[in-house]
Amino acid sequence: MRTPTLWAVLATGVLSTLLLDGGLAINLLLVALPAALAAYFSGRAAGRTTRAWSLVWGIGGIGLLTVPALRDADWPSFLAVVTAIALGSLALNGGRTWPAILLGPIGVFNSLVTGPAWGWRGLRERFGGARRHVGVGLRALVVSAVLLLVFGALFAGADSAFANLLGDLVPDTSVAGGPWRVVLLLFGLVGALAVAHTAAAPVRWDRVVVPAGRPRNRVEWALPLIVLTLLFAAFNAVQLAVLFGGYDAVLKKTGQTYSEYARQGFWQLLLVTLLTLLVVVFALRWAPRDGASDRRLVRSVLGTLCALALVVVASAVRRMDMYVEVYGLTRLRVSVLAGELWLGLVIVLIMAAGVWGARWLPRAVAASAAAGVLAFGLMSPDSLIAERNVQRYEDTGKFDLLYARDLSADAVPALDRLKEPMRSCVLKSIADDLGKDDAPWYATSWGETRARDILRDRPPVASTDWSTCSQLVDPLSYR
Repeated sequence: MRTPTLWAVLATGVLSTLLLDGGLAINLLLVALPAALAAYFSGRAAGRTTRAWSLVWGIGGIGLLTVPALRDADWPSFLAVVTAIALGSLALNGGRTWPAILLGPIGVFNSLVTGPAWGWRGLRERFGGARRHVGVGLRALVVSAVLLLVFGALFAGADSAFANLLGDLVPDTSVAGGPWRVVLLLFGLVGALAVAHTAAAPVRWDRVVVPAGRPRNRVEWALPLIVLTLLFAAFNAVQLAVLFGGYDAVLKKTGQTYSEYARQGFWQLLLVTLLTLLVVVFALRWAPRDGASDRRLVRSVLGTLCALALVVVASAVRRMDMYVEVYGLTRLRVSVLAGELWLGLVIVLIMAAGVWGARWLPRAVAASAAAGVLAFGLMSPDSLIAERNVQRYEDTGKFDLLYARDLSADAVPALDRLKEPMRSCVLKSIADDLGKDDAPWYATSWGETRARDILRDRPPVASTDWSTCSQLVDPLSYR
């Protein structure tokens, strides 16, 4: 273990202890940076070179960790953190094949066991015969801490402005939270050792060989797919007819309402998209491979199926848009809609791989997933939900008060546009939650800070109570 790696690991542990108590915001990014440096120094010491895709995965992971710093909502932040861990593992392990992309995120978790043992061996080898030097370093640290404590206390007593500055910058290190801070210290040290060990000794998932499927006869392979393609074509023909003005006729014939027709179709079409991807995967595994004519057959059949699947994706998106027009936007609806759009992008990438080769496809799919999660977090789903529903309220007078009260602080700028008393009824619960949260600056998101500024300038009307707000509740706003 080289000196830079050791200091980066220690810095990660110390920052975890000081910053991770109280919530996740920019503190998570501050803790991740020295851990990334530990991986870089460890990899360089092991003779590894930094490749372009490793930089892409690493920068993407760091970018995803900005989502908790910007957004107050927990659900996009959780998704961003999980994806950042997966990208970090890809950056450490490398790889370009499907096994490497799918199994790569396991590498760091495996090192959670091997990393601390590796770190302990490194410390024993490094300081086994140099206990005197370790003692000198520890004494220097103790003396430095005492000097900072004594003179910092004196300066704080001499100037209130300096005391306030220290209070804002120095985290709370009360004795009551001692056990929890020990846990955070161990979390930082073990995590940093895991990534450093993975960088020094990555698992070569590219060496995992997936045996090719036995190629099938042309008729055996193509006939089921051609039948499925014809079914897709018939369905899409109906969808295009309905899209260009046939809604009234369809609703009259089926006896469904506008919203029922939209809601009924979306989930089935989402499942159709997923199953189509599975069909394509297995079809490629068993595709005939005897010559150029077989390759043309595979491209034409699967290309047509993928093109028709894109029409299914467009139909599903349109149905969800119809449903949102009637009942508004929710977290579930915006999430599954984003997922459907990403599945459509994967189909496009598969079609492109059929033309230009599939060597780049695994990394492109992984990169598109990470980019989608990052875009989802940066666009602020709660803010988007609030904006769409406030616009719907202004157009139709319909608004789900109970649902809006549960949104995060990210929604405050859009909800601030509502007229009284609806505005105060919606923002009162959010303002109460923000008033109870006394997290330090490094555990406070930008969305939360912006919401506090808005509510400080225009606080909810204090006289607004639930008896007034209950009259505004529309139980049929959302379904």
